[in-house]
Parts: sequence; structure tokens; C-alpha cells
Amino acid sequence: MNKQQYETVIILTPVLSEQQMKDAVSGYRELITSNGGEMVHEENWGLTKLAYPIQKKGTGFYHLFEFTANTDFIKTFELAFRRDERVLRYLTVKLDKWGVDYNKRKRNGELRSAAKESKPAAPAVDVKVGEDTEL
Repeated sequence: MNKQQYETVIILTPVLSEQQMKDAVSGYRELITSNGGEMVHEENWGLTKLAYPIQKKGTGFYHLFEFTANTDFIKTFELAFRRDERVLRYLTVKLDKWGVDYNKRKRNGELRSAAKESKPAAPAVDVKVGEDTEL
């Protein structure tokens, strides 16, 4: 079978407790690994405000999965999302070689350090407040 690398972001309903959210995430992680997939990276982005309300909810628990799996598995994975009432939205993207490289560099911290080095520091300016200085 043909294995590809994918990235999936899910938004879970905010009415879940912390333990219920962890149980849902571990269920999806188990679904990936039990169908021959391999977890590459996983991030919990936490409770975040939504750009627009979904099902009358203004926030949601975001979680990111990066994994390798067979191309046939994605239909099964997304069907599980559609059947689960805890999932507000989901998005699965197949990563090309540049996406894989970008995510690897981001995980290793190479992108953050390059951004810090490219920004020049603001020059220090001494301002003395006196009689002729207006604020």
C-alpha cells in the first residue's frame, strides 16, 4: 500500500471536560495506530476562541495530529469524525515533501531561532521629561 504523510486538525466541542477531551484524542490516536498508521507528531493547542460560532459555540478544543498512513485510511478516519458529535470541525491535509520538511524544521526549533535572528533589536532611546517636553 501507498503510505503518505498527513496532518489533521480537529476542533472538539468546549462542553467536554478535560478528561473527556483526552479520551476522545486518545481514541483517534488509537484509530490511527490500529489501522497501520504511525504517529509522527501531536500537539494540543487547547481551548481557543473560534473565528465564528459553530453550533452556537464560540470556543473549541484544537488538536493536531501528524501521521503517516495508507491513502485508504483517510476515508475511515474522516468518517469517524463525522459520526462523533464531540467533533465540531476537522481538516486533513496530505503533506508534500516541502510540508514535511517545514514541519520537521518547526519541531526542531529552526524556524523560531531564524525569525529571532532576522529581527533587529529596537534601539534604546532615552527620553528626559522636562519643562519643554510634551507627552
